[in-house]
Amino acid sequence: MELNKNLLRKVFLGVAGCIILYWLLHETERLMSVLRAITGVLSPFLVGAALAFVLNVPMRAIEGCFAKVKKQGLRRAIALVLTIVSLLLVLYGVFYLLIPQIGDTVESIGKRLPDFFSNLQASVMRYLEEHPELLEWLNNNTDFSSLDWSGLIQNAVSLVTGSLASLVDTAITTVISLGTSVFNGVLSLVFALYCLVRKEILARQCRRLLYSLLPEHVSDEVIRIARMTNSTFSKFISGQCLEAVILAVMFAITMPIFGMPYVPLVSVIIAVTALVPIVGAFVGCIVGAFFILVVDPLLAFWFVVLFLVLQQIEGNLIYPRVVGSSVGLPGMWVLLAVAVGGDLMGVGGMLLMIPLASVCYALAREFTEKRLTARGIDTEKLQDHPMVIVREKTHRRKKEKPVEETTQETND
Repeated sequence: MELNKNLLRKVFLGVAGCIILYWLLHETERLMSVLRAITGVLSPFLVGAALAFVLNVPMRAIEGCFAKVKKQGLRRAIALVLTIVSLLLVLYGVFYLLIPQIGDTVESIGKRLPDFFSNLQASVMRYLEEHPELLEWLNNNTDFSSLDWSGLIQNAVSLVTGSLASLVDTAITTVISLGTSVFNGVLSLVFALYCLVRKEILARQCRRLLYSLLPEHVSDEVIRIARMTNSTFSKFISGQCLEAVILAVMFAITMPIFGMPYVPLVSVIIAVTALVPIVGAFVGCIVGAFFILVVDPLLAFWFVVLFLVLQQIEGNLIYPRVVGSSVGLPGMWVLLAVAVGGDLMGVGGMLLMIPLASVCYALAREFTEKRLTARGIDTEKLQDHPMVIVREKTHRRKKEKPVEETTQETND
């Protein structure tokens, strides 16, 4: 009997796949070490590719503004230079607002902290005087005289002395790590610039490689999904930046109305932290509330109330429409994507999971539509209150009722 070559190839691939799967399940630690080593080598290039993808969003818009420039190389160079200059100006503006304000804030907090703690101590003592039962309970259950204060001081001195021995090694390790980080950062930047300049050539090479390895219909589908992913990520980046600016402007307008201090600092901090979807602004709220707390605890309370109000407006009205609509993902799924991404990969997972969830949502919707069309499901059954199901159920009951009555008459 002549053996089928396709069958032999499928059997061989199946056996090889089972062997590889068995090895992966039993050599997990070795596999993870290999993956970490590969990721460490490729990390500058991965970071550079991600940076190029982010910078490509404004560069593409700037390049469209210079459509009248006929030479593509000159148009690309102008767009790239303006993109880098715009990025540097934004970073300079953020640090120009943050660094002086942070310095002044820290200095102001340092001057106000003694009075703050004195007032806090006076408030606590006054509260204890007004509630003698609490003071009596503390005296009965707390004995501060039994604490060995000299022993605590000696332990602290020993800890500091022991830490000095490892300070030199830590400094050397820090310098080496800093040098490696600087080298990787420069390499990532150079690779990002190369990708931005030659992005059409790189895309063409990827398409040629893809069509040479996979069947044509599979390659067509992969390219379609890749373009959908590119469009979704681009819209998400622009929508997230717009949402952060809107939230910062809302705080910059409302905080002076209530006489709150540190308006530029808090607004910029909230804008920067709001780049992290949904939960990032809460970090800015905590930092801003701490700054205002030292000045006036009551204003800090009202700042938290103001933040909750603005966050509700932004989270329910602005964010789902600006970011959720830009990626084609409903607000409920945006929240779920942020929760899952943050649990799996932290802040980076929050930023990554929303556009990925949007792509999966679009693909699932396409698959569902194709399956419903192939099965010939009545579109009326897919409505909110499908009356056709009620009519079909009533029709079946009427159809079954004469049979039951005929059977009853025969028995009689």
